[in-house]
Amino acid sequence: MGVSLAAVPAQARPKPGIPATPPPDSAFQKVTLNDNPGEPVDLAVLPNGDVLHTTRQGEVWLNDAETGLNTLAATVDVYEHDEEGLQSIAIDPNFGKRGSNWVYMYYSPPLNTPVDDPATPDVNEGDAPTTGTAADFEPFKGYLQLSRFKFNGSAVDMNSEQRMLQVPVDRGSCCHVGGDIVFDAQGNLYLSTGDDTNPFSSGGYSPLDERPESNPVFDAQRSSANTNDLRGKVLRITPTRNGGYTIPRGNLFRPGTPLTRPEIYVMGLRNPFRIELNRKTGELLIADYSPDAGTADPLRGPAGTGKWAVITEPSNYGWPYCATAELPYVDYDFATGTSGETFNCAAPVNESPNNTGKRKLPPVAQPEVWYSYDLSDEFPELETGGIAPMAGPVYNFDRKAARGHAPVAWPKYYDGKSFLYEWTRDYIKAMTMSYGGELVSIENVVDSIIVDNPMDMEFGPNGALYVLEYGDGYFGENPDAQLSRIDYIGQGGNHTPVAMASGTPTVGMAPLTVQFSSAGTTDADGDRLRYAWDFNSDGVVDSRQPNPTHTYQEIGTYTANLQVTDRGGKHRGKYSSAEVFIEVGNQAPVVEFVTPVAGQSFQFGDTVSYEVRVTDDQPVDCSRVQVTYILGHDSHGHPQTSTTGCTGSITTTVPEGHDPAVDNLSGVFSASYTDAGDGGTGPLTGTAEVALVPAP
Repeated sequence: MGVSLAAVPAQARPKPGIPATPPPDSAFQKVTLNDNPGEPVDLAVLPNGDVLHTTRQGEVWLNDAETGLNTLAATVDVYEHDEEGLQSIAIDPNFGKRGSNWVYMYYSPPLNTPVDDPATPDVNEGDAPTTGTAADFEPFKGYLQLSRFKFNGSAVDMNSEQRMLQVPVDRGSCCHVGGDIVFDAQGNLYLSTGDDTNPFSSGGYSPLDERPESNPVFDAQRSSANTNDLRGKVLRITPTRNGGYTIPRGNLFRPGTPLTRPEIYVMGLRNPFRIELNRKTGELLIADYSPDAGTADPLRGPAGTGKWAVITEPSNYGWPYCATAELPYVDYDFATGTSGETFNCAAPVNESPNNTGKRKLPPVAQPEVWYSYDLSDEFPELETGGIAPMAGPVYNFDRKAARGHAPVAWPKYYDGKSFLYEWTRDYIKAMTMSYGGELVSIENVVDSIIVDNPMDMEFGPNGALYVLEYGDGYFGENPDAQLSRIDYIGQGGNHTPVAMASGTPTVGMAPLTVQFSSAGTTDADGDRLRYAWDFNSDGVVDSRQPNPTHTYQEIGTYTANLQVTDRGGKHRGKYSSAEVFIEVGNQAPVVEFVTPVAGQSFQFGDTVSYEVRVTDDQPVDCSRVQVTYILGHDSHGHPQTSTTGCTGSITTTVPEGHDPAVDNLSGVFSASYTDAGDGGTGPLTGTAEVALVPAP
């Protein structure tokens, strides 16, 4: 199957006693835990069943497993240009033991990176130049920070930060700065990092721009193919007690090897947005995103290819020289526009002037799965569509969890199977490997249950699958975004009731009397239900009526929580929660685009003027208005630039190598405004979005 440094994996095997056929989808139930998760990015399930989940803008939310209440556990100050922000969260493998309550986060600190000045509406100081000198690019040099923090059960102590590792980044330009954190059974930490490379001037093929005047952000050879750089990699380190780290044995390069970083375990990756680790076998699961070329070009290379790999040894997966060990790219001179030789995947060589590492690289490993936009001959089960693979968890069946009170644990049928999920195709697949290390089957998992742009998923200690869904939209809280849990209830098992809550009115001056309603609450089994309202989220039940009334006397921001329980008690039955947000005093601003308007025609490269109207109960400060231009592609997008002010203009980027009519491209303008708060209430945010259509 091609050249590989990795041994044949001993991935999960079918075991004796496991049923031959999967349970029907009707034996599962999806339960919403947070219907307002912001722009969701990552989640971590705690040993007690609570869930920490994050937003790119730096919020860390806590979902309480007992009450269902969602509270803000921390706010991380982050730099947000293009795709940067708070990227990942994970808990220490010994969390809750011997006082080890560390939470790990990977984020973009603000630093002193240039940002847009609203006083100069015709210039965006936050965008890095595409051409220039090293001195021009230097102000945009930054890094992403891997740190750990203490968590006390309700809040993250931001003052407890221990800074562990910094990954360099070229700011002010898109893309691929995400990261994911997992741990193995020995306590080693694995961090995936993107190639931090702009893909929009490469025609959807390999970004190899070596021109001296070009911003290095257009050359992935400086990062993914660089043995002396931490980007486009999976790093493996061992955290120490004081917040530092050591290098475990068995990484790709021995410590002290010239022109290398010893933290590197896997290199040659483009955008390994999600990784997972099977702690029982030690196998690292990686999914790597694809470039955008819709078809192969003999002068440039293969069509876009996504990958899923099972890794047991240090490896090189070839980017930007090879899509797989058998799909090489062609060397391309961006100065002359001419093609050279096809790269040798068995012995790749990095000759870029932007390379600071070794010239000769390890041979390229072949992934277990690879696929493009069309139906794959090798893996037709992966269907067709966009290419955004996510490495999901391995399920380890726990008989004790399956027999607990109100069990939700997935059945033994899935024991040992690896999950692959697709952000653009909205599905989950189970991957089964043979005793010989070959892929035996790819099968649908709860195919009738909607997972809308699944962003992250993880099995909890109760054996249920927790899913963070991004929804359809661009860099904000989308209508379908949510934190959910998929339970196994079996045939004829007890369903969790579905709680619905609303209030009228939810905004007004003090005193504010709100009529609450549980209308829409259902239970699939027709069980008798109990209602518990907590009007101010202090953990005290204020009413057990289905539709109570409450008057808020003081200015403030409140969350009213409704918990609905079936069969007479949550320890014998099941329960779910819903929330209503109440603003007494301050009112949320209303944001609207005056121009441009939805559906407006434009050409990529046009300079588009905008005007944003903000209506608020406080004086409007136009310097608080942020407008972002996003290159929309199908149901996802890549932010290209951001500016501030109620009026201004943005020059749209030209996505080289894309046919707008074929590739379903759009120009998306997103606006947000956050007010200053009012007395006892915190700041509130309003947003608006319009999509422009490329002219034929």
